[in-house]
Amino acid sequence: MLCPKVPVNMTVPSAAGILHPAQALKSTSALPATIPEDPSGSLSQDGFDVYASYQRILENEDIATPLAAILALTELIEHSTAGTMFELVKELHDAAEVLKNRTTNSISLNAGTELFIAFVTLFPHESDSFADLKTELVKQGQKYAAEALTYRSKISELALDFIKDDSVILTHSYSRVVMQTLLRAHKQKRISVYVTEARPRGLGVKTYEALTAAGIPCTMVLDSAVAYVMDMVDFILVGSEAVVESGGLINAVGSNQIAIISKAFKKPFYALAESYKFHRLFPLSQYDLPTHTDDILSFPRHAQRLSPVLAARPSVAPSTSSNPVLPRQLAIRRSESSASSSQRAMTPEQILRNPKVDYTMPDLISLVFSDVGILTPEGVSQYLVGMFAG
Repeated sequence: MLCPKVPVNMTVPSAAGILHPAQALKSTSALPATIPEDPSGSLSQDGFDVYASYQRILENEDIATPLAAILALTELIEHSTAGTMFELVKELHDAAEVLKNRTTNSISLNAGTELFIAFVTLFPHESDSFADLKTELVKQGQKYAAEALTYRSKISELALDFIKDDSVILTHSYSRVVMQTLLRAHKQKRISVYVTEARPRGLGVKTYEALTAAGIPCTMVLDSAVAYVMDMVDFILVGSEAVVESGGLINAVGSNQIAIISKAFKKPFYALAESYKFHRLFPLSQYDLPTHTDDILSFPRHAQRLSPVLAARPSVAPSTSSNPVLPRQLAIRRSESSASSSQRAMTPEQILRNPKVDYTMPDLISLVFSDVGILTPEGVSQYLVGMFAG
């Protein structure tokens, strides 16, 4: 089994290996009755569609993008006709490239495919036949996925000691591991949470609704009001798209500016990340991210007038009916701005010119909570080096 070499100066539980015995995850893959035409190139030689498998697995909301990629590649091995390790690894690389090319944000997906292909490449060849080896690789991939589904629980347990009674927490966008941590803390302690709206996708609204439904005092914050609210919070808790080799964080756009502001206010900035999101990538700036293109934040070639038809919907404020003053203020504000609201909203074209994720430098991050332990950014860097060293 592939087990990373763990730096001696890190706090790591005994269950930190990449693969451990766990209940096997049942495979639900099946060949289609008829093999369709494949203009996208996502079908293997025997008709297995890795992208369709990946999309189907993602329908389970508990499975993150990297895990879905690992399970899709595992199913590919089940259907593979490769007769040598060279052929199999080539099939996996080709499938990973298909998934990458058909995904708008491939960063976390790449972390999963990179981890799994490294595991396959380094897996000891002790089987009697190559067919037996492929069967064992499938079993190991399924075991890893089953074990990985417990990672959020491990992370929430580690983070719980850092959440004191009456803590006021700021979080950004929507993260499953952050949600699990906050809900767990709510069962044992009194907490209050500020949630940024996280435009343009507005996933902070999803977080707000889930926390409010659970009975956690929660208030939505404009992305532009983070500095305003920072003095009221005890610490920041965010999830991750990926944690990279520098120890830095890739997450929903806006995370970097929150980290900059939190450092200015001397507030801890904590990142929660499952180890399958550790990515062998070393960006030096925002513009080194794989998602960056020349179109992002570029100037239009010709001056354009805003079209009311193309105008995006403004931010949606949560209900404030419990406050006797705010409804009247909200009604006045809506009345004053209804005529010109479309002129102040971003068009879809303008939204597309903005990034979806950003990079937070490691010196802005206080700690990274992961299933392999509580790490400093430097510890993450050391772990990644050992993880892919074989």
